[in-house]
Formats: sequence, C-alpha cells, structure tokens
Amino acid sequence: MNIASQHEVAANFADYLKASQKGPVIVTDNGEPVAVLLKATEKDDLERLLMGHSEKLQAILDAARQRFKEGRGIPHDAFWEQVAAQTAKQRPMSKRTRAKNGRSKRGSE
Repeated sequence: MNIASQHEVAANFADYLKASQKGPVIVTDNGEPVAVLLKATEKDDLERLLMGHSEKLQAILDAARQRFKEGRGIPHDAFWEQVAAQTAKQRPMSKRTRAKNGRSKRGSE
C-alpha cells in the first residue's frame, strides 16, 4: 500500500495509477487521507463500489431494515418465490415454448 500527497499523485498520476494495480494508494492532503486509488478488476467491482456509496440505495436499504425490524418483512423463501414469479411474467416465451403450448405469436396478443 502506498501513501502519497495529492500533489505527488497529481504530478505523477500515471505512476500512482500503475501502483494502484498492486495495492491501494492512499491520497492525503496535509497528512490526512482524502481519497484512495483502487484497481478495478471487473465491471462488477466498480458497480458494487458505486452502489455502496449511493445515498439513494442506502436510504432504501435502511427503510427496508426498519420495516423488517417492525415485523413487516417477508420470509426469505417467499421473497425469492415472488422474484421468480415476476421474472417469469416478464420473460417473453420463445418460439419453441409458444409452439409447445400451442400458441402462435399472433395468437398471444
């Protein structure tokens, strides 16, 4: 792990970007940490990082935790059953499935 001032990072950004591939680079201002350069290995890593810092998502999760604490949640299995049912409704039938069920594309409209 490297620690560098924001002035050092600005002056040698390419070097510190390369260093971030080996481990986090802590960026400081007047000796206090203000940022971190991290290696993003996959798109999912970046999405998780951004979601973890989303105020809107955190508010949704906090509200859900509160509802659950108040006994207004649903059991784990029931949740996934609802997800599966909703997904099945949204997924259009393939030609093979329509033929198997005796439904043509025109007949299903």
